Amino acid sequence: MRKILFAAFSAPALMLGGCGTLNRGVDTVYQPVVSRTDYTFDVQTTPGGLAPGEADRVAGWLATMRLHYGDHVSVDDPNRGGGAATGQVAAIAARYGILIDDRAPITPAPITAGMARVVVSRTAARVPGCPDFSRSGQDEFEASTTSNYGCATQANLAAMVADPLDLVRGQPGTDTFDARTSGRAIDTYRKATPTGAGGTVIKTESTGGK
Repeated sequence: MRKILFAAFSAPALMLGGCGTLNRGVDTVYQPVVSRTDYTFDVQTTPGGLAPGEADRVAGWLATMRLHYGDHVSVDDPNRGGGAATGQVAAIAARYGILIDDRAPITPAPITAGMARVVVSRTAARVPGCPDFSRSGQDEFEASTTSNYGCATQANLAAMVADPLDLVRGQPGTDTFDARTSGRAIDTYRKATPTGAGGTVIKTESTGGK
């Protein structure tokens, strides 16, 4: 009779435990997903660069965009014009500590003759499906982690990364290596005066004997 009752009451629990996201490993099934949005602003150009008043328009637009680290700015100038327009936009973007990208992304609308397009590419990272409480943490005889396992770590990573594109391709690093620069921290540590120096006296007392 006990075996029959156990089977009757445990069957619904097993059915509920099998619902939801199943993860039988120790790696999270969730990963940050990076999306990019391109904002465009067309300006009039001349053979010598931006047309009169256009530089102020670009500066006002970038201020409205609240340009910040992680944004990528580029200029699509079919007329080229010796790169003068690109240089003017680069000077404005430099106020925010941002360098102009060498290549502009492809945008859907064609550029009118005599115009150049300033593009601000902004990326964002998020973790779809998190939090996930679809699977309970009760014993379900599946040897799996909970459905929400790893969500906090991945969501914090997506929220804290300064440039979400680093999650996709990382940073290339530098082509040169300077041993003096890499060993500067170690050299400073070795030459530092010990914290116990300076006449520190350690007093010992004896409770028994002379």
